[in-house]
Amino acid sequence: MLEWKWWCVSGTNMASDPVDSLLDAVAGGKSIIVDRTVLHSAHMPDLVLHRDEEQKAVAQVLIPILKGSRPSNLLVYGKPGTGKTLVVRKVISQIQTRAADSKFPIHLVYSNAKDETTLGGLLVSLGKQLGMDQRRLPVTGLAIGEVFKRILEEVDGRGLNVVFVIDEIDHLAQLVGRTGKDILYQLTSANTRLDRGTLTIVGISNNLSFKENLDPRVISRLADEEAVFTTYTTEQIKKILEERVAAAFAPGAVEEPALNLCAALSGSEHGDARRAIDLLRIAGEIAERAGGGGGTDGQAVAVGHVREASKKMEEDKEMTVLQSYPLHEKLLILAIMRSEASSTGEVYSHYKSLCRDAAAGPLTQRRVTQMLSEIEMSGIVSGRVASRGVHGRTKKYRLTVSPQTVKKAFAEDLTLQGLL
Repeated sequence: MLEWKWWCVSGTNMASDPVDSLLDAVAGGKSIIVDRTVLHSAHMPDLVLHRDEEQKAVAQVLIPILKGSRPSNLLVYGKPGTGKTLVVRKVISQIQTRAADSKFPIHLVYSNAKDETTLGGLLVSLGKQLGMDQRRLPVTGLAIGEVFKRILEEVDGRGLNVVFVIDEIDHLAQLVGRTGKDILYQLTSANTRLDRGTLTIVGISNNLSFKENLDPRVISRLADEEAVFTTYTTEQIKKILEERVAAAFAPGAVEEPALNLCAALSGSEHGDARRAIDLLRIAGEIAERAGGGGGTDGQAVAVGHVREASKKMEEDKEMTVLQSYPLHEKLLILAIMRSEASSTGEVYSHYKSLCRDAAAGPLTQRRVTQMLSEIEMSGIVSGRVASRGVHGRTKKYRLTVSPQTVKKAFAEDLTLQGLL
């Protein structure tokens, strides 16, 4: 019996524990990625490559704040991954550093409108970053007008000079359109209600045309100054990646053909440097796992790792987009899935049926038509105009993602579980 116990213990010790192997590889310093923070979007490099003119344009608009004056509001446009947020935050950070010892305190407040599901949530985020506590600014229980009034009292009472950066401001414009409560008008006219403090709006948008649906009074105040960011070229993306590789990876850990492929895929498809960096990071993680966990000596990121990472990112992007939609957009997508290649009217009929099943009041057909156009812009569905002979033309919609992807993305939404 004793001998049997000894054999079991001995056999257990001789077996290789898979988790220990992973941890040993990391502890042994075999990871090919030495600084992962460099490969994330929040990382701010010391030097922003290929954006000198854009940095100058943003700085020139905001420089008056160093002289004790309120700068103009600024709208920054450009496709995703063109460095808009990075440049704005870096310029304002540099201005804050210069003004640190002055009697004109500058407060940078950053909020991504897409992260906030309500207008009240956006304003509460602004107030909290100004140091307002929950007693002064509770998360719930106050009307939007009262929340905004208290924020302005805080700004004026302390004589603050606030630069409010609203990323994805086009999403805020959509919230305004749905609720009818024009926070953008209140924000852009706030300085008429301030005696001591100032409020400057810096809006960042991926959509060059979002202003078309705004109140003309808002447009005139919001777009005092504008800056447009162009997409990166393949060569520029490669230079950006080379800088990140040097800081993030062990020497020789990324093969030149893999780096070229990362730049080529991103440069030819969208000119998005952020996605190029994400692609490089995911390819590095795949290479590490392929090398036995934490990466093995001599393991490097190769072309195959990049291709695998590209496929994974595309799948993840579709899931993220689908999960981000509010309820009625999700119901519309399910309606299209049920009525593949159907007209707007047929989609609307299926949508109303789904609304009944989900105990949700249906929106008007006009609003649903607008929403279909918005969803189409994301690439999740596509629409084509089809002739109906003497009855004119109609637009027919179909999913560009698989029904399995839709079902997987919506699986955790309790409202939709009986409809999948």
